[in-house]
Amino acid sequence: MDTLRIGIIGFGNMGTFHARYLSQGEVAGATLGAICDTDPERVKLARETYGKDLPLFDSAEALFAAKVVDAVIVATPHYFHPPIAVQGFANGCHVLVEKPAGVYTKQVREMIEAAAKSGCVFGVMFNQRCRPYHQKVKDIVQSGELGDIRRVVYVITDWFRPQAYYNSGGWRATWGGEGGGVLANQCPHNLDLWQWICGMPTRVRAFCDFGKFHDIEVEDDVTAYVEYANGATGVFMTTTGEAPGCNRLEISGDRGRLTLEGGKISFQRTRESVSKFLKENPNMFASPETWKCEVPTFGDGEEHIGITKNWVNSILTGAPLLARGEEGINGVQLANAMLLSAWTDDWVNLPIDEDLYYSMLQEKINSSTYKKQVVEVKPVELNGTF
Repeated sequence: MDTLRIGIIGFGNMGTFHARYLSQGEVAGATLGAICDTDPERVKLARETYGKDLPLFDSAEALFAAKVVDAVIVATPHYFHPPIAVQGFANGCHVLVEKPAGVYTKQVREMIEAAAKSGCVFGVMFNQRCRPYHQKVKDIVQSGELGDIRRVVYVITDWFRPQAYYNSGGWRATWGGEGGGVLANQCPHNLDLWQWICGMPTRVRAFCDFGKFHDIEVEDDVTAYVEYANGATGVFMTTTGEAPGCNRLEISGDRGRLTLEGGKISFQRTRESVSKFLKENPNMFASPETWKCEVPTFGDGEEHIGITKNWVNSILTGAPLLARGEEGINGVQLANAMLLSAWTDDWVNLPIDEDLYYSMLQEKINSSTYKKQVVEVKPVELNGTF
């Protein structure tokens, strides 16, 4: 095909944004093919914005049944990402899901299996992978320039939210509505970047505070300690109740320390291997010679549009994906492991016990102040267009 018809499922903040750049022709080889939302007011807004010629739907089922799109971007609330993606694959549609890939790994795994069976191109909206400084840090680590990783410290405390943010919707910061707090809503990008750059740990011990700073059900303050297969350790800290916050990634390796903060990369590089120097230098107070390097990066990466362009290009030409949908389970795994560790007050090995996590999450959902409602969905006809 020359032009990919893309449907937007979920016309909220992100869905509106995706629809806008697609309609303006900012992604070569793609066009806005349809919009779907279960809220009549959002459907009405889509009609007012894009006119009577654009197909509109009030359910994903109706959109897929109409066969008017080749691919979809899923921008619904978190719980609905996997089931809608599975519907898309069953109907032969390529799928790009917003972050996070889902709320719990068991659900995400089902989505991955459906994607594999379909043969369709499956991507996830990890737009921060497009940022040049994240790509450069990954390149330095994976090239071996830093040596074997010894320690990782990732502090993301610049996600401050006042109580008014949580009061803006009854579904926010509830087990029934979002399935988590800062780990499910604010930090999916950071969890993804952490594992994308440094790999997955083997076990986690986390301490989560639920409603520590806000009147909410879910976690708003997290400190986690992890261990890796090579003996390296890591600490991950995040909160929505601290100001001023920071966003700092520090990776120590056998050849120095790499620091990313404020979009700037600093590499304090040792002239020789730290482990070799430690074992062989005869001076009891010696330390390796260190050079401080400021690492340059170039470009802006295009963020969300960059991920969409890459996904479309993969569909049309077979080019490799920057953010493969299958990788979306890793960040969800980390978030699930942290919560499970806090709930059980114990270490959690990775991969987690998916059935145990699911059962404990269901207990939280059953006691949640937000009760998900099952609404019967039907095709809707608007001015003669489905």
